[in-house]
Amino acid sequence: MLSGFKTFIARGNVVDLAVGVVMGAAFGLVVSGLVESFINPLIAWLVGKPNFDSLVFSLPPLFGDKPTVFEYGKILTAIVNFFLVSLAIYLFIIIPMNKLTASMKKEEVEAPPAQPSEEILLLREIRDSLAVRRAVANKSALEKSDD
Repeated sequence: MLSGFKTFIARGNVVDLAVGVVMGAAFGLVVSGLVESFINPLIAWLVGKPNFDSLVFSLPPLFGDKPTVFEYGKILTAIVNFFLVSLAIYLFIIIPMNKLTASMKKEEVEAPPAQPSEEILLLREIRDSLAVRRAVANKSALEKSDD
């Protein structure tokens, strides 16, 4: 039972997954820091801090004295903030990263295909010669069998 577990752990997938989770958590902290310290203040500077928290509607009470209050403004604020932060991340992170990646790909020059070694050329020549001999032998054998 333990040997099966050891084999499972030793396969690369579990370690790769663990590293991915740790890296994802670390990157999540970087993104959170960027959003809180740079993007949110930038959005607030550009368009003001969107706040619709005061938007509510209420239904009259069916039971009791208090009406039922729906604070839909908090949902609207969260949705607007989500789209503004997504737009800012796209404009300030995704587009520059894509341009950087594209420029790095342009800089990579594809190496011309390597010429085959002398041994490979010689082996190809021998292969072709044997194929010709085999074809000639088969042709002569067919001509003898027709006689």
